Amino acid sequence: MARRSELDDAALLEAWRRGDKRSGSALFARHYKAVHRFFSSKVNASDLGDLIQSTFLACVEASERYRGDGSFRGYLLGIAYRLLCRHYRSRRRERARIDFTSVTAYDLAPTPSQVVADQAEQRLLLAALRRISVEHQTLLELFYWEGLSAGASAAVLGIPVGTAKSRIRRARQLLHAQLEALAASPALLESTIMNLDGWAQGLRERVGALAER
Repeated sequence: MARRSELDDAALLEAWRRGDKRSGSALFARHYKAVHRFFSSKVNASDLGDLIQSTFLACVEASERYRGDGSFRGYLLGIAYRLLCRHYRSRRRERARIDFTSVTAYDLAPTPSQVVADQAEQRLLLAALRRISVEHQTLLELFYWEGLSAGASAAVLGIPVGTAKSRIRRARQLLHAQLEALAASPALLESTIMNLDGWAQGLRERVGALAER
């Protein structure tokens, strides 16, 4: 039998569903950072652990829904996104009225998890991401942090691919507008925009380091 480190995600998930806790632990270790990254920029620190745990539990409880189409990570992040929306709604009385294409993580969770960026450009980028809508923020993070295509990102959010492509373009425009509004100086703005991919990757690594604590 193949070692757990060599098994693909689908095999580990099936073994976990059948009661193999070691396979569940292996799957958790493989994808924990991605789920941690997903929530860390959008929720308060007090809610982070419960949401991560709930994501993996929901994954195994609905394991029969994963047929191996597309990446398991995308499937897992889709669960995380739905739980995030449910979490936000549970915090408001008028739950059905939250429009995730307009409301921001800054509005819903004023204090981000544990994310403290080292560089001014990274701090500016994180602040700008949190001030665009939850859906636009999620799309950009799936692209910059997880390397997902527009099609894979569409599957995570449960929207058509064409809609995802147009919203990714719009998300970039909104991000640039927030960078301009929040930058403490023209020099900081230029430094951030000129190496946006690099600062995004650096922020990704910073968030990943927090997941190891």
